Amino acid sequence: VQLQASGGGFVQAGGSLRLSCRAPRAILSVFSSADMAWYRQTPGSERDFVASITSGRTTNAADSVKGRFTISRDNSRRMIYLQMNSLKPEDTGVYYCNRLGTTWPWGQGTQVTVSS
Repeated sequence: VQLQASGGGFVQAGGSLRLSCRAPRAILSVFSSADMAWYRQTPGSERDFVASITSGRTTNAADSVKGRFTISRDNSRRMIYLQMNSLKPEDTGVYYCNRLGTTWPWGQGTQVTVSS
C-alpha cells in the first residue's frame, strides 16, 4: 500500500499550490473509512503533521497552517487534496499523505519549495 502524492512545485511566497494524493485500488475497501492526513518532511527532520480529515470529514490542521491550508477528500476517486494558500518559505518540504496515526508504508512524496 503506497499512496502517491503530486502537485508540488516551486512558488513564491504568497502563492498557492494544490496537492493531490491517490490511494491504490488495493485499499479501496478501507479508504473511505480511514482517517487521512498530510505530513511534511524537511532535510534532517522527521515527518511532521500538517492536516487531517476523518472519515466523517472532520478536519484539523497544525497551528502553523491553520487558515491557509485546507484538506479535503473524494472517496469515489480515492483522492486526498491539500489546498495551500498564502505560502511561506517555512512551508518548504516534501509532502506526503498517509493514514492518520498508524500509517501504511510511505509512498512517494511531492516537493514544495517556497521562495522568499
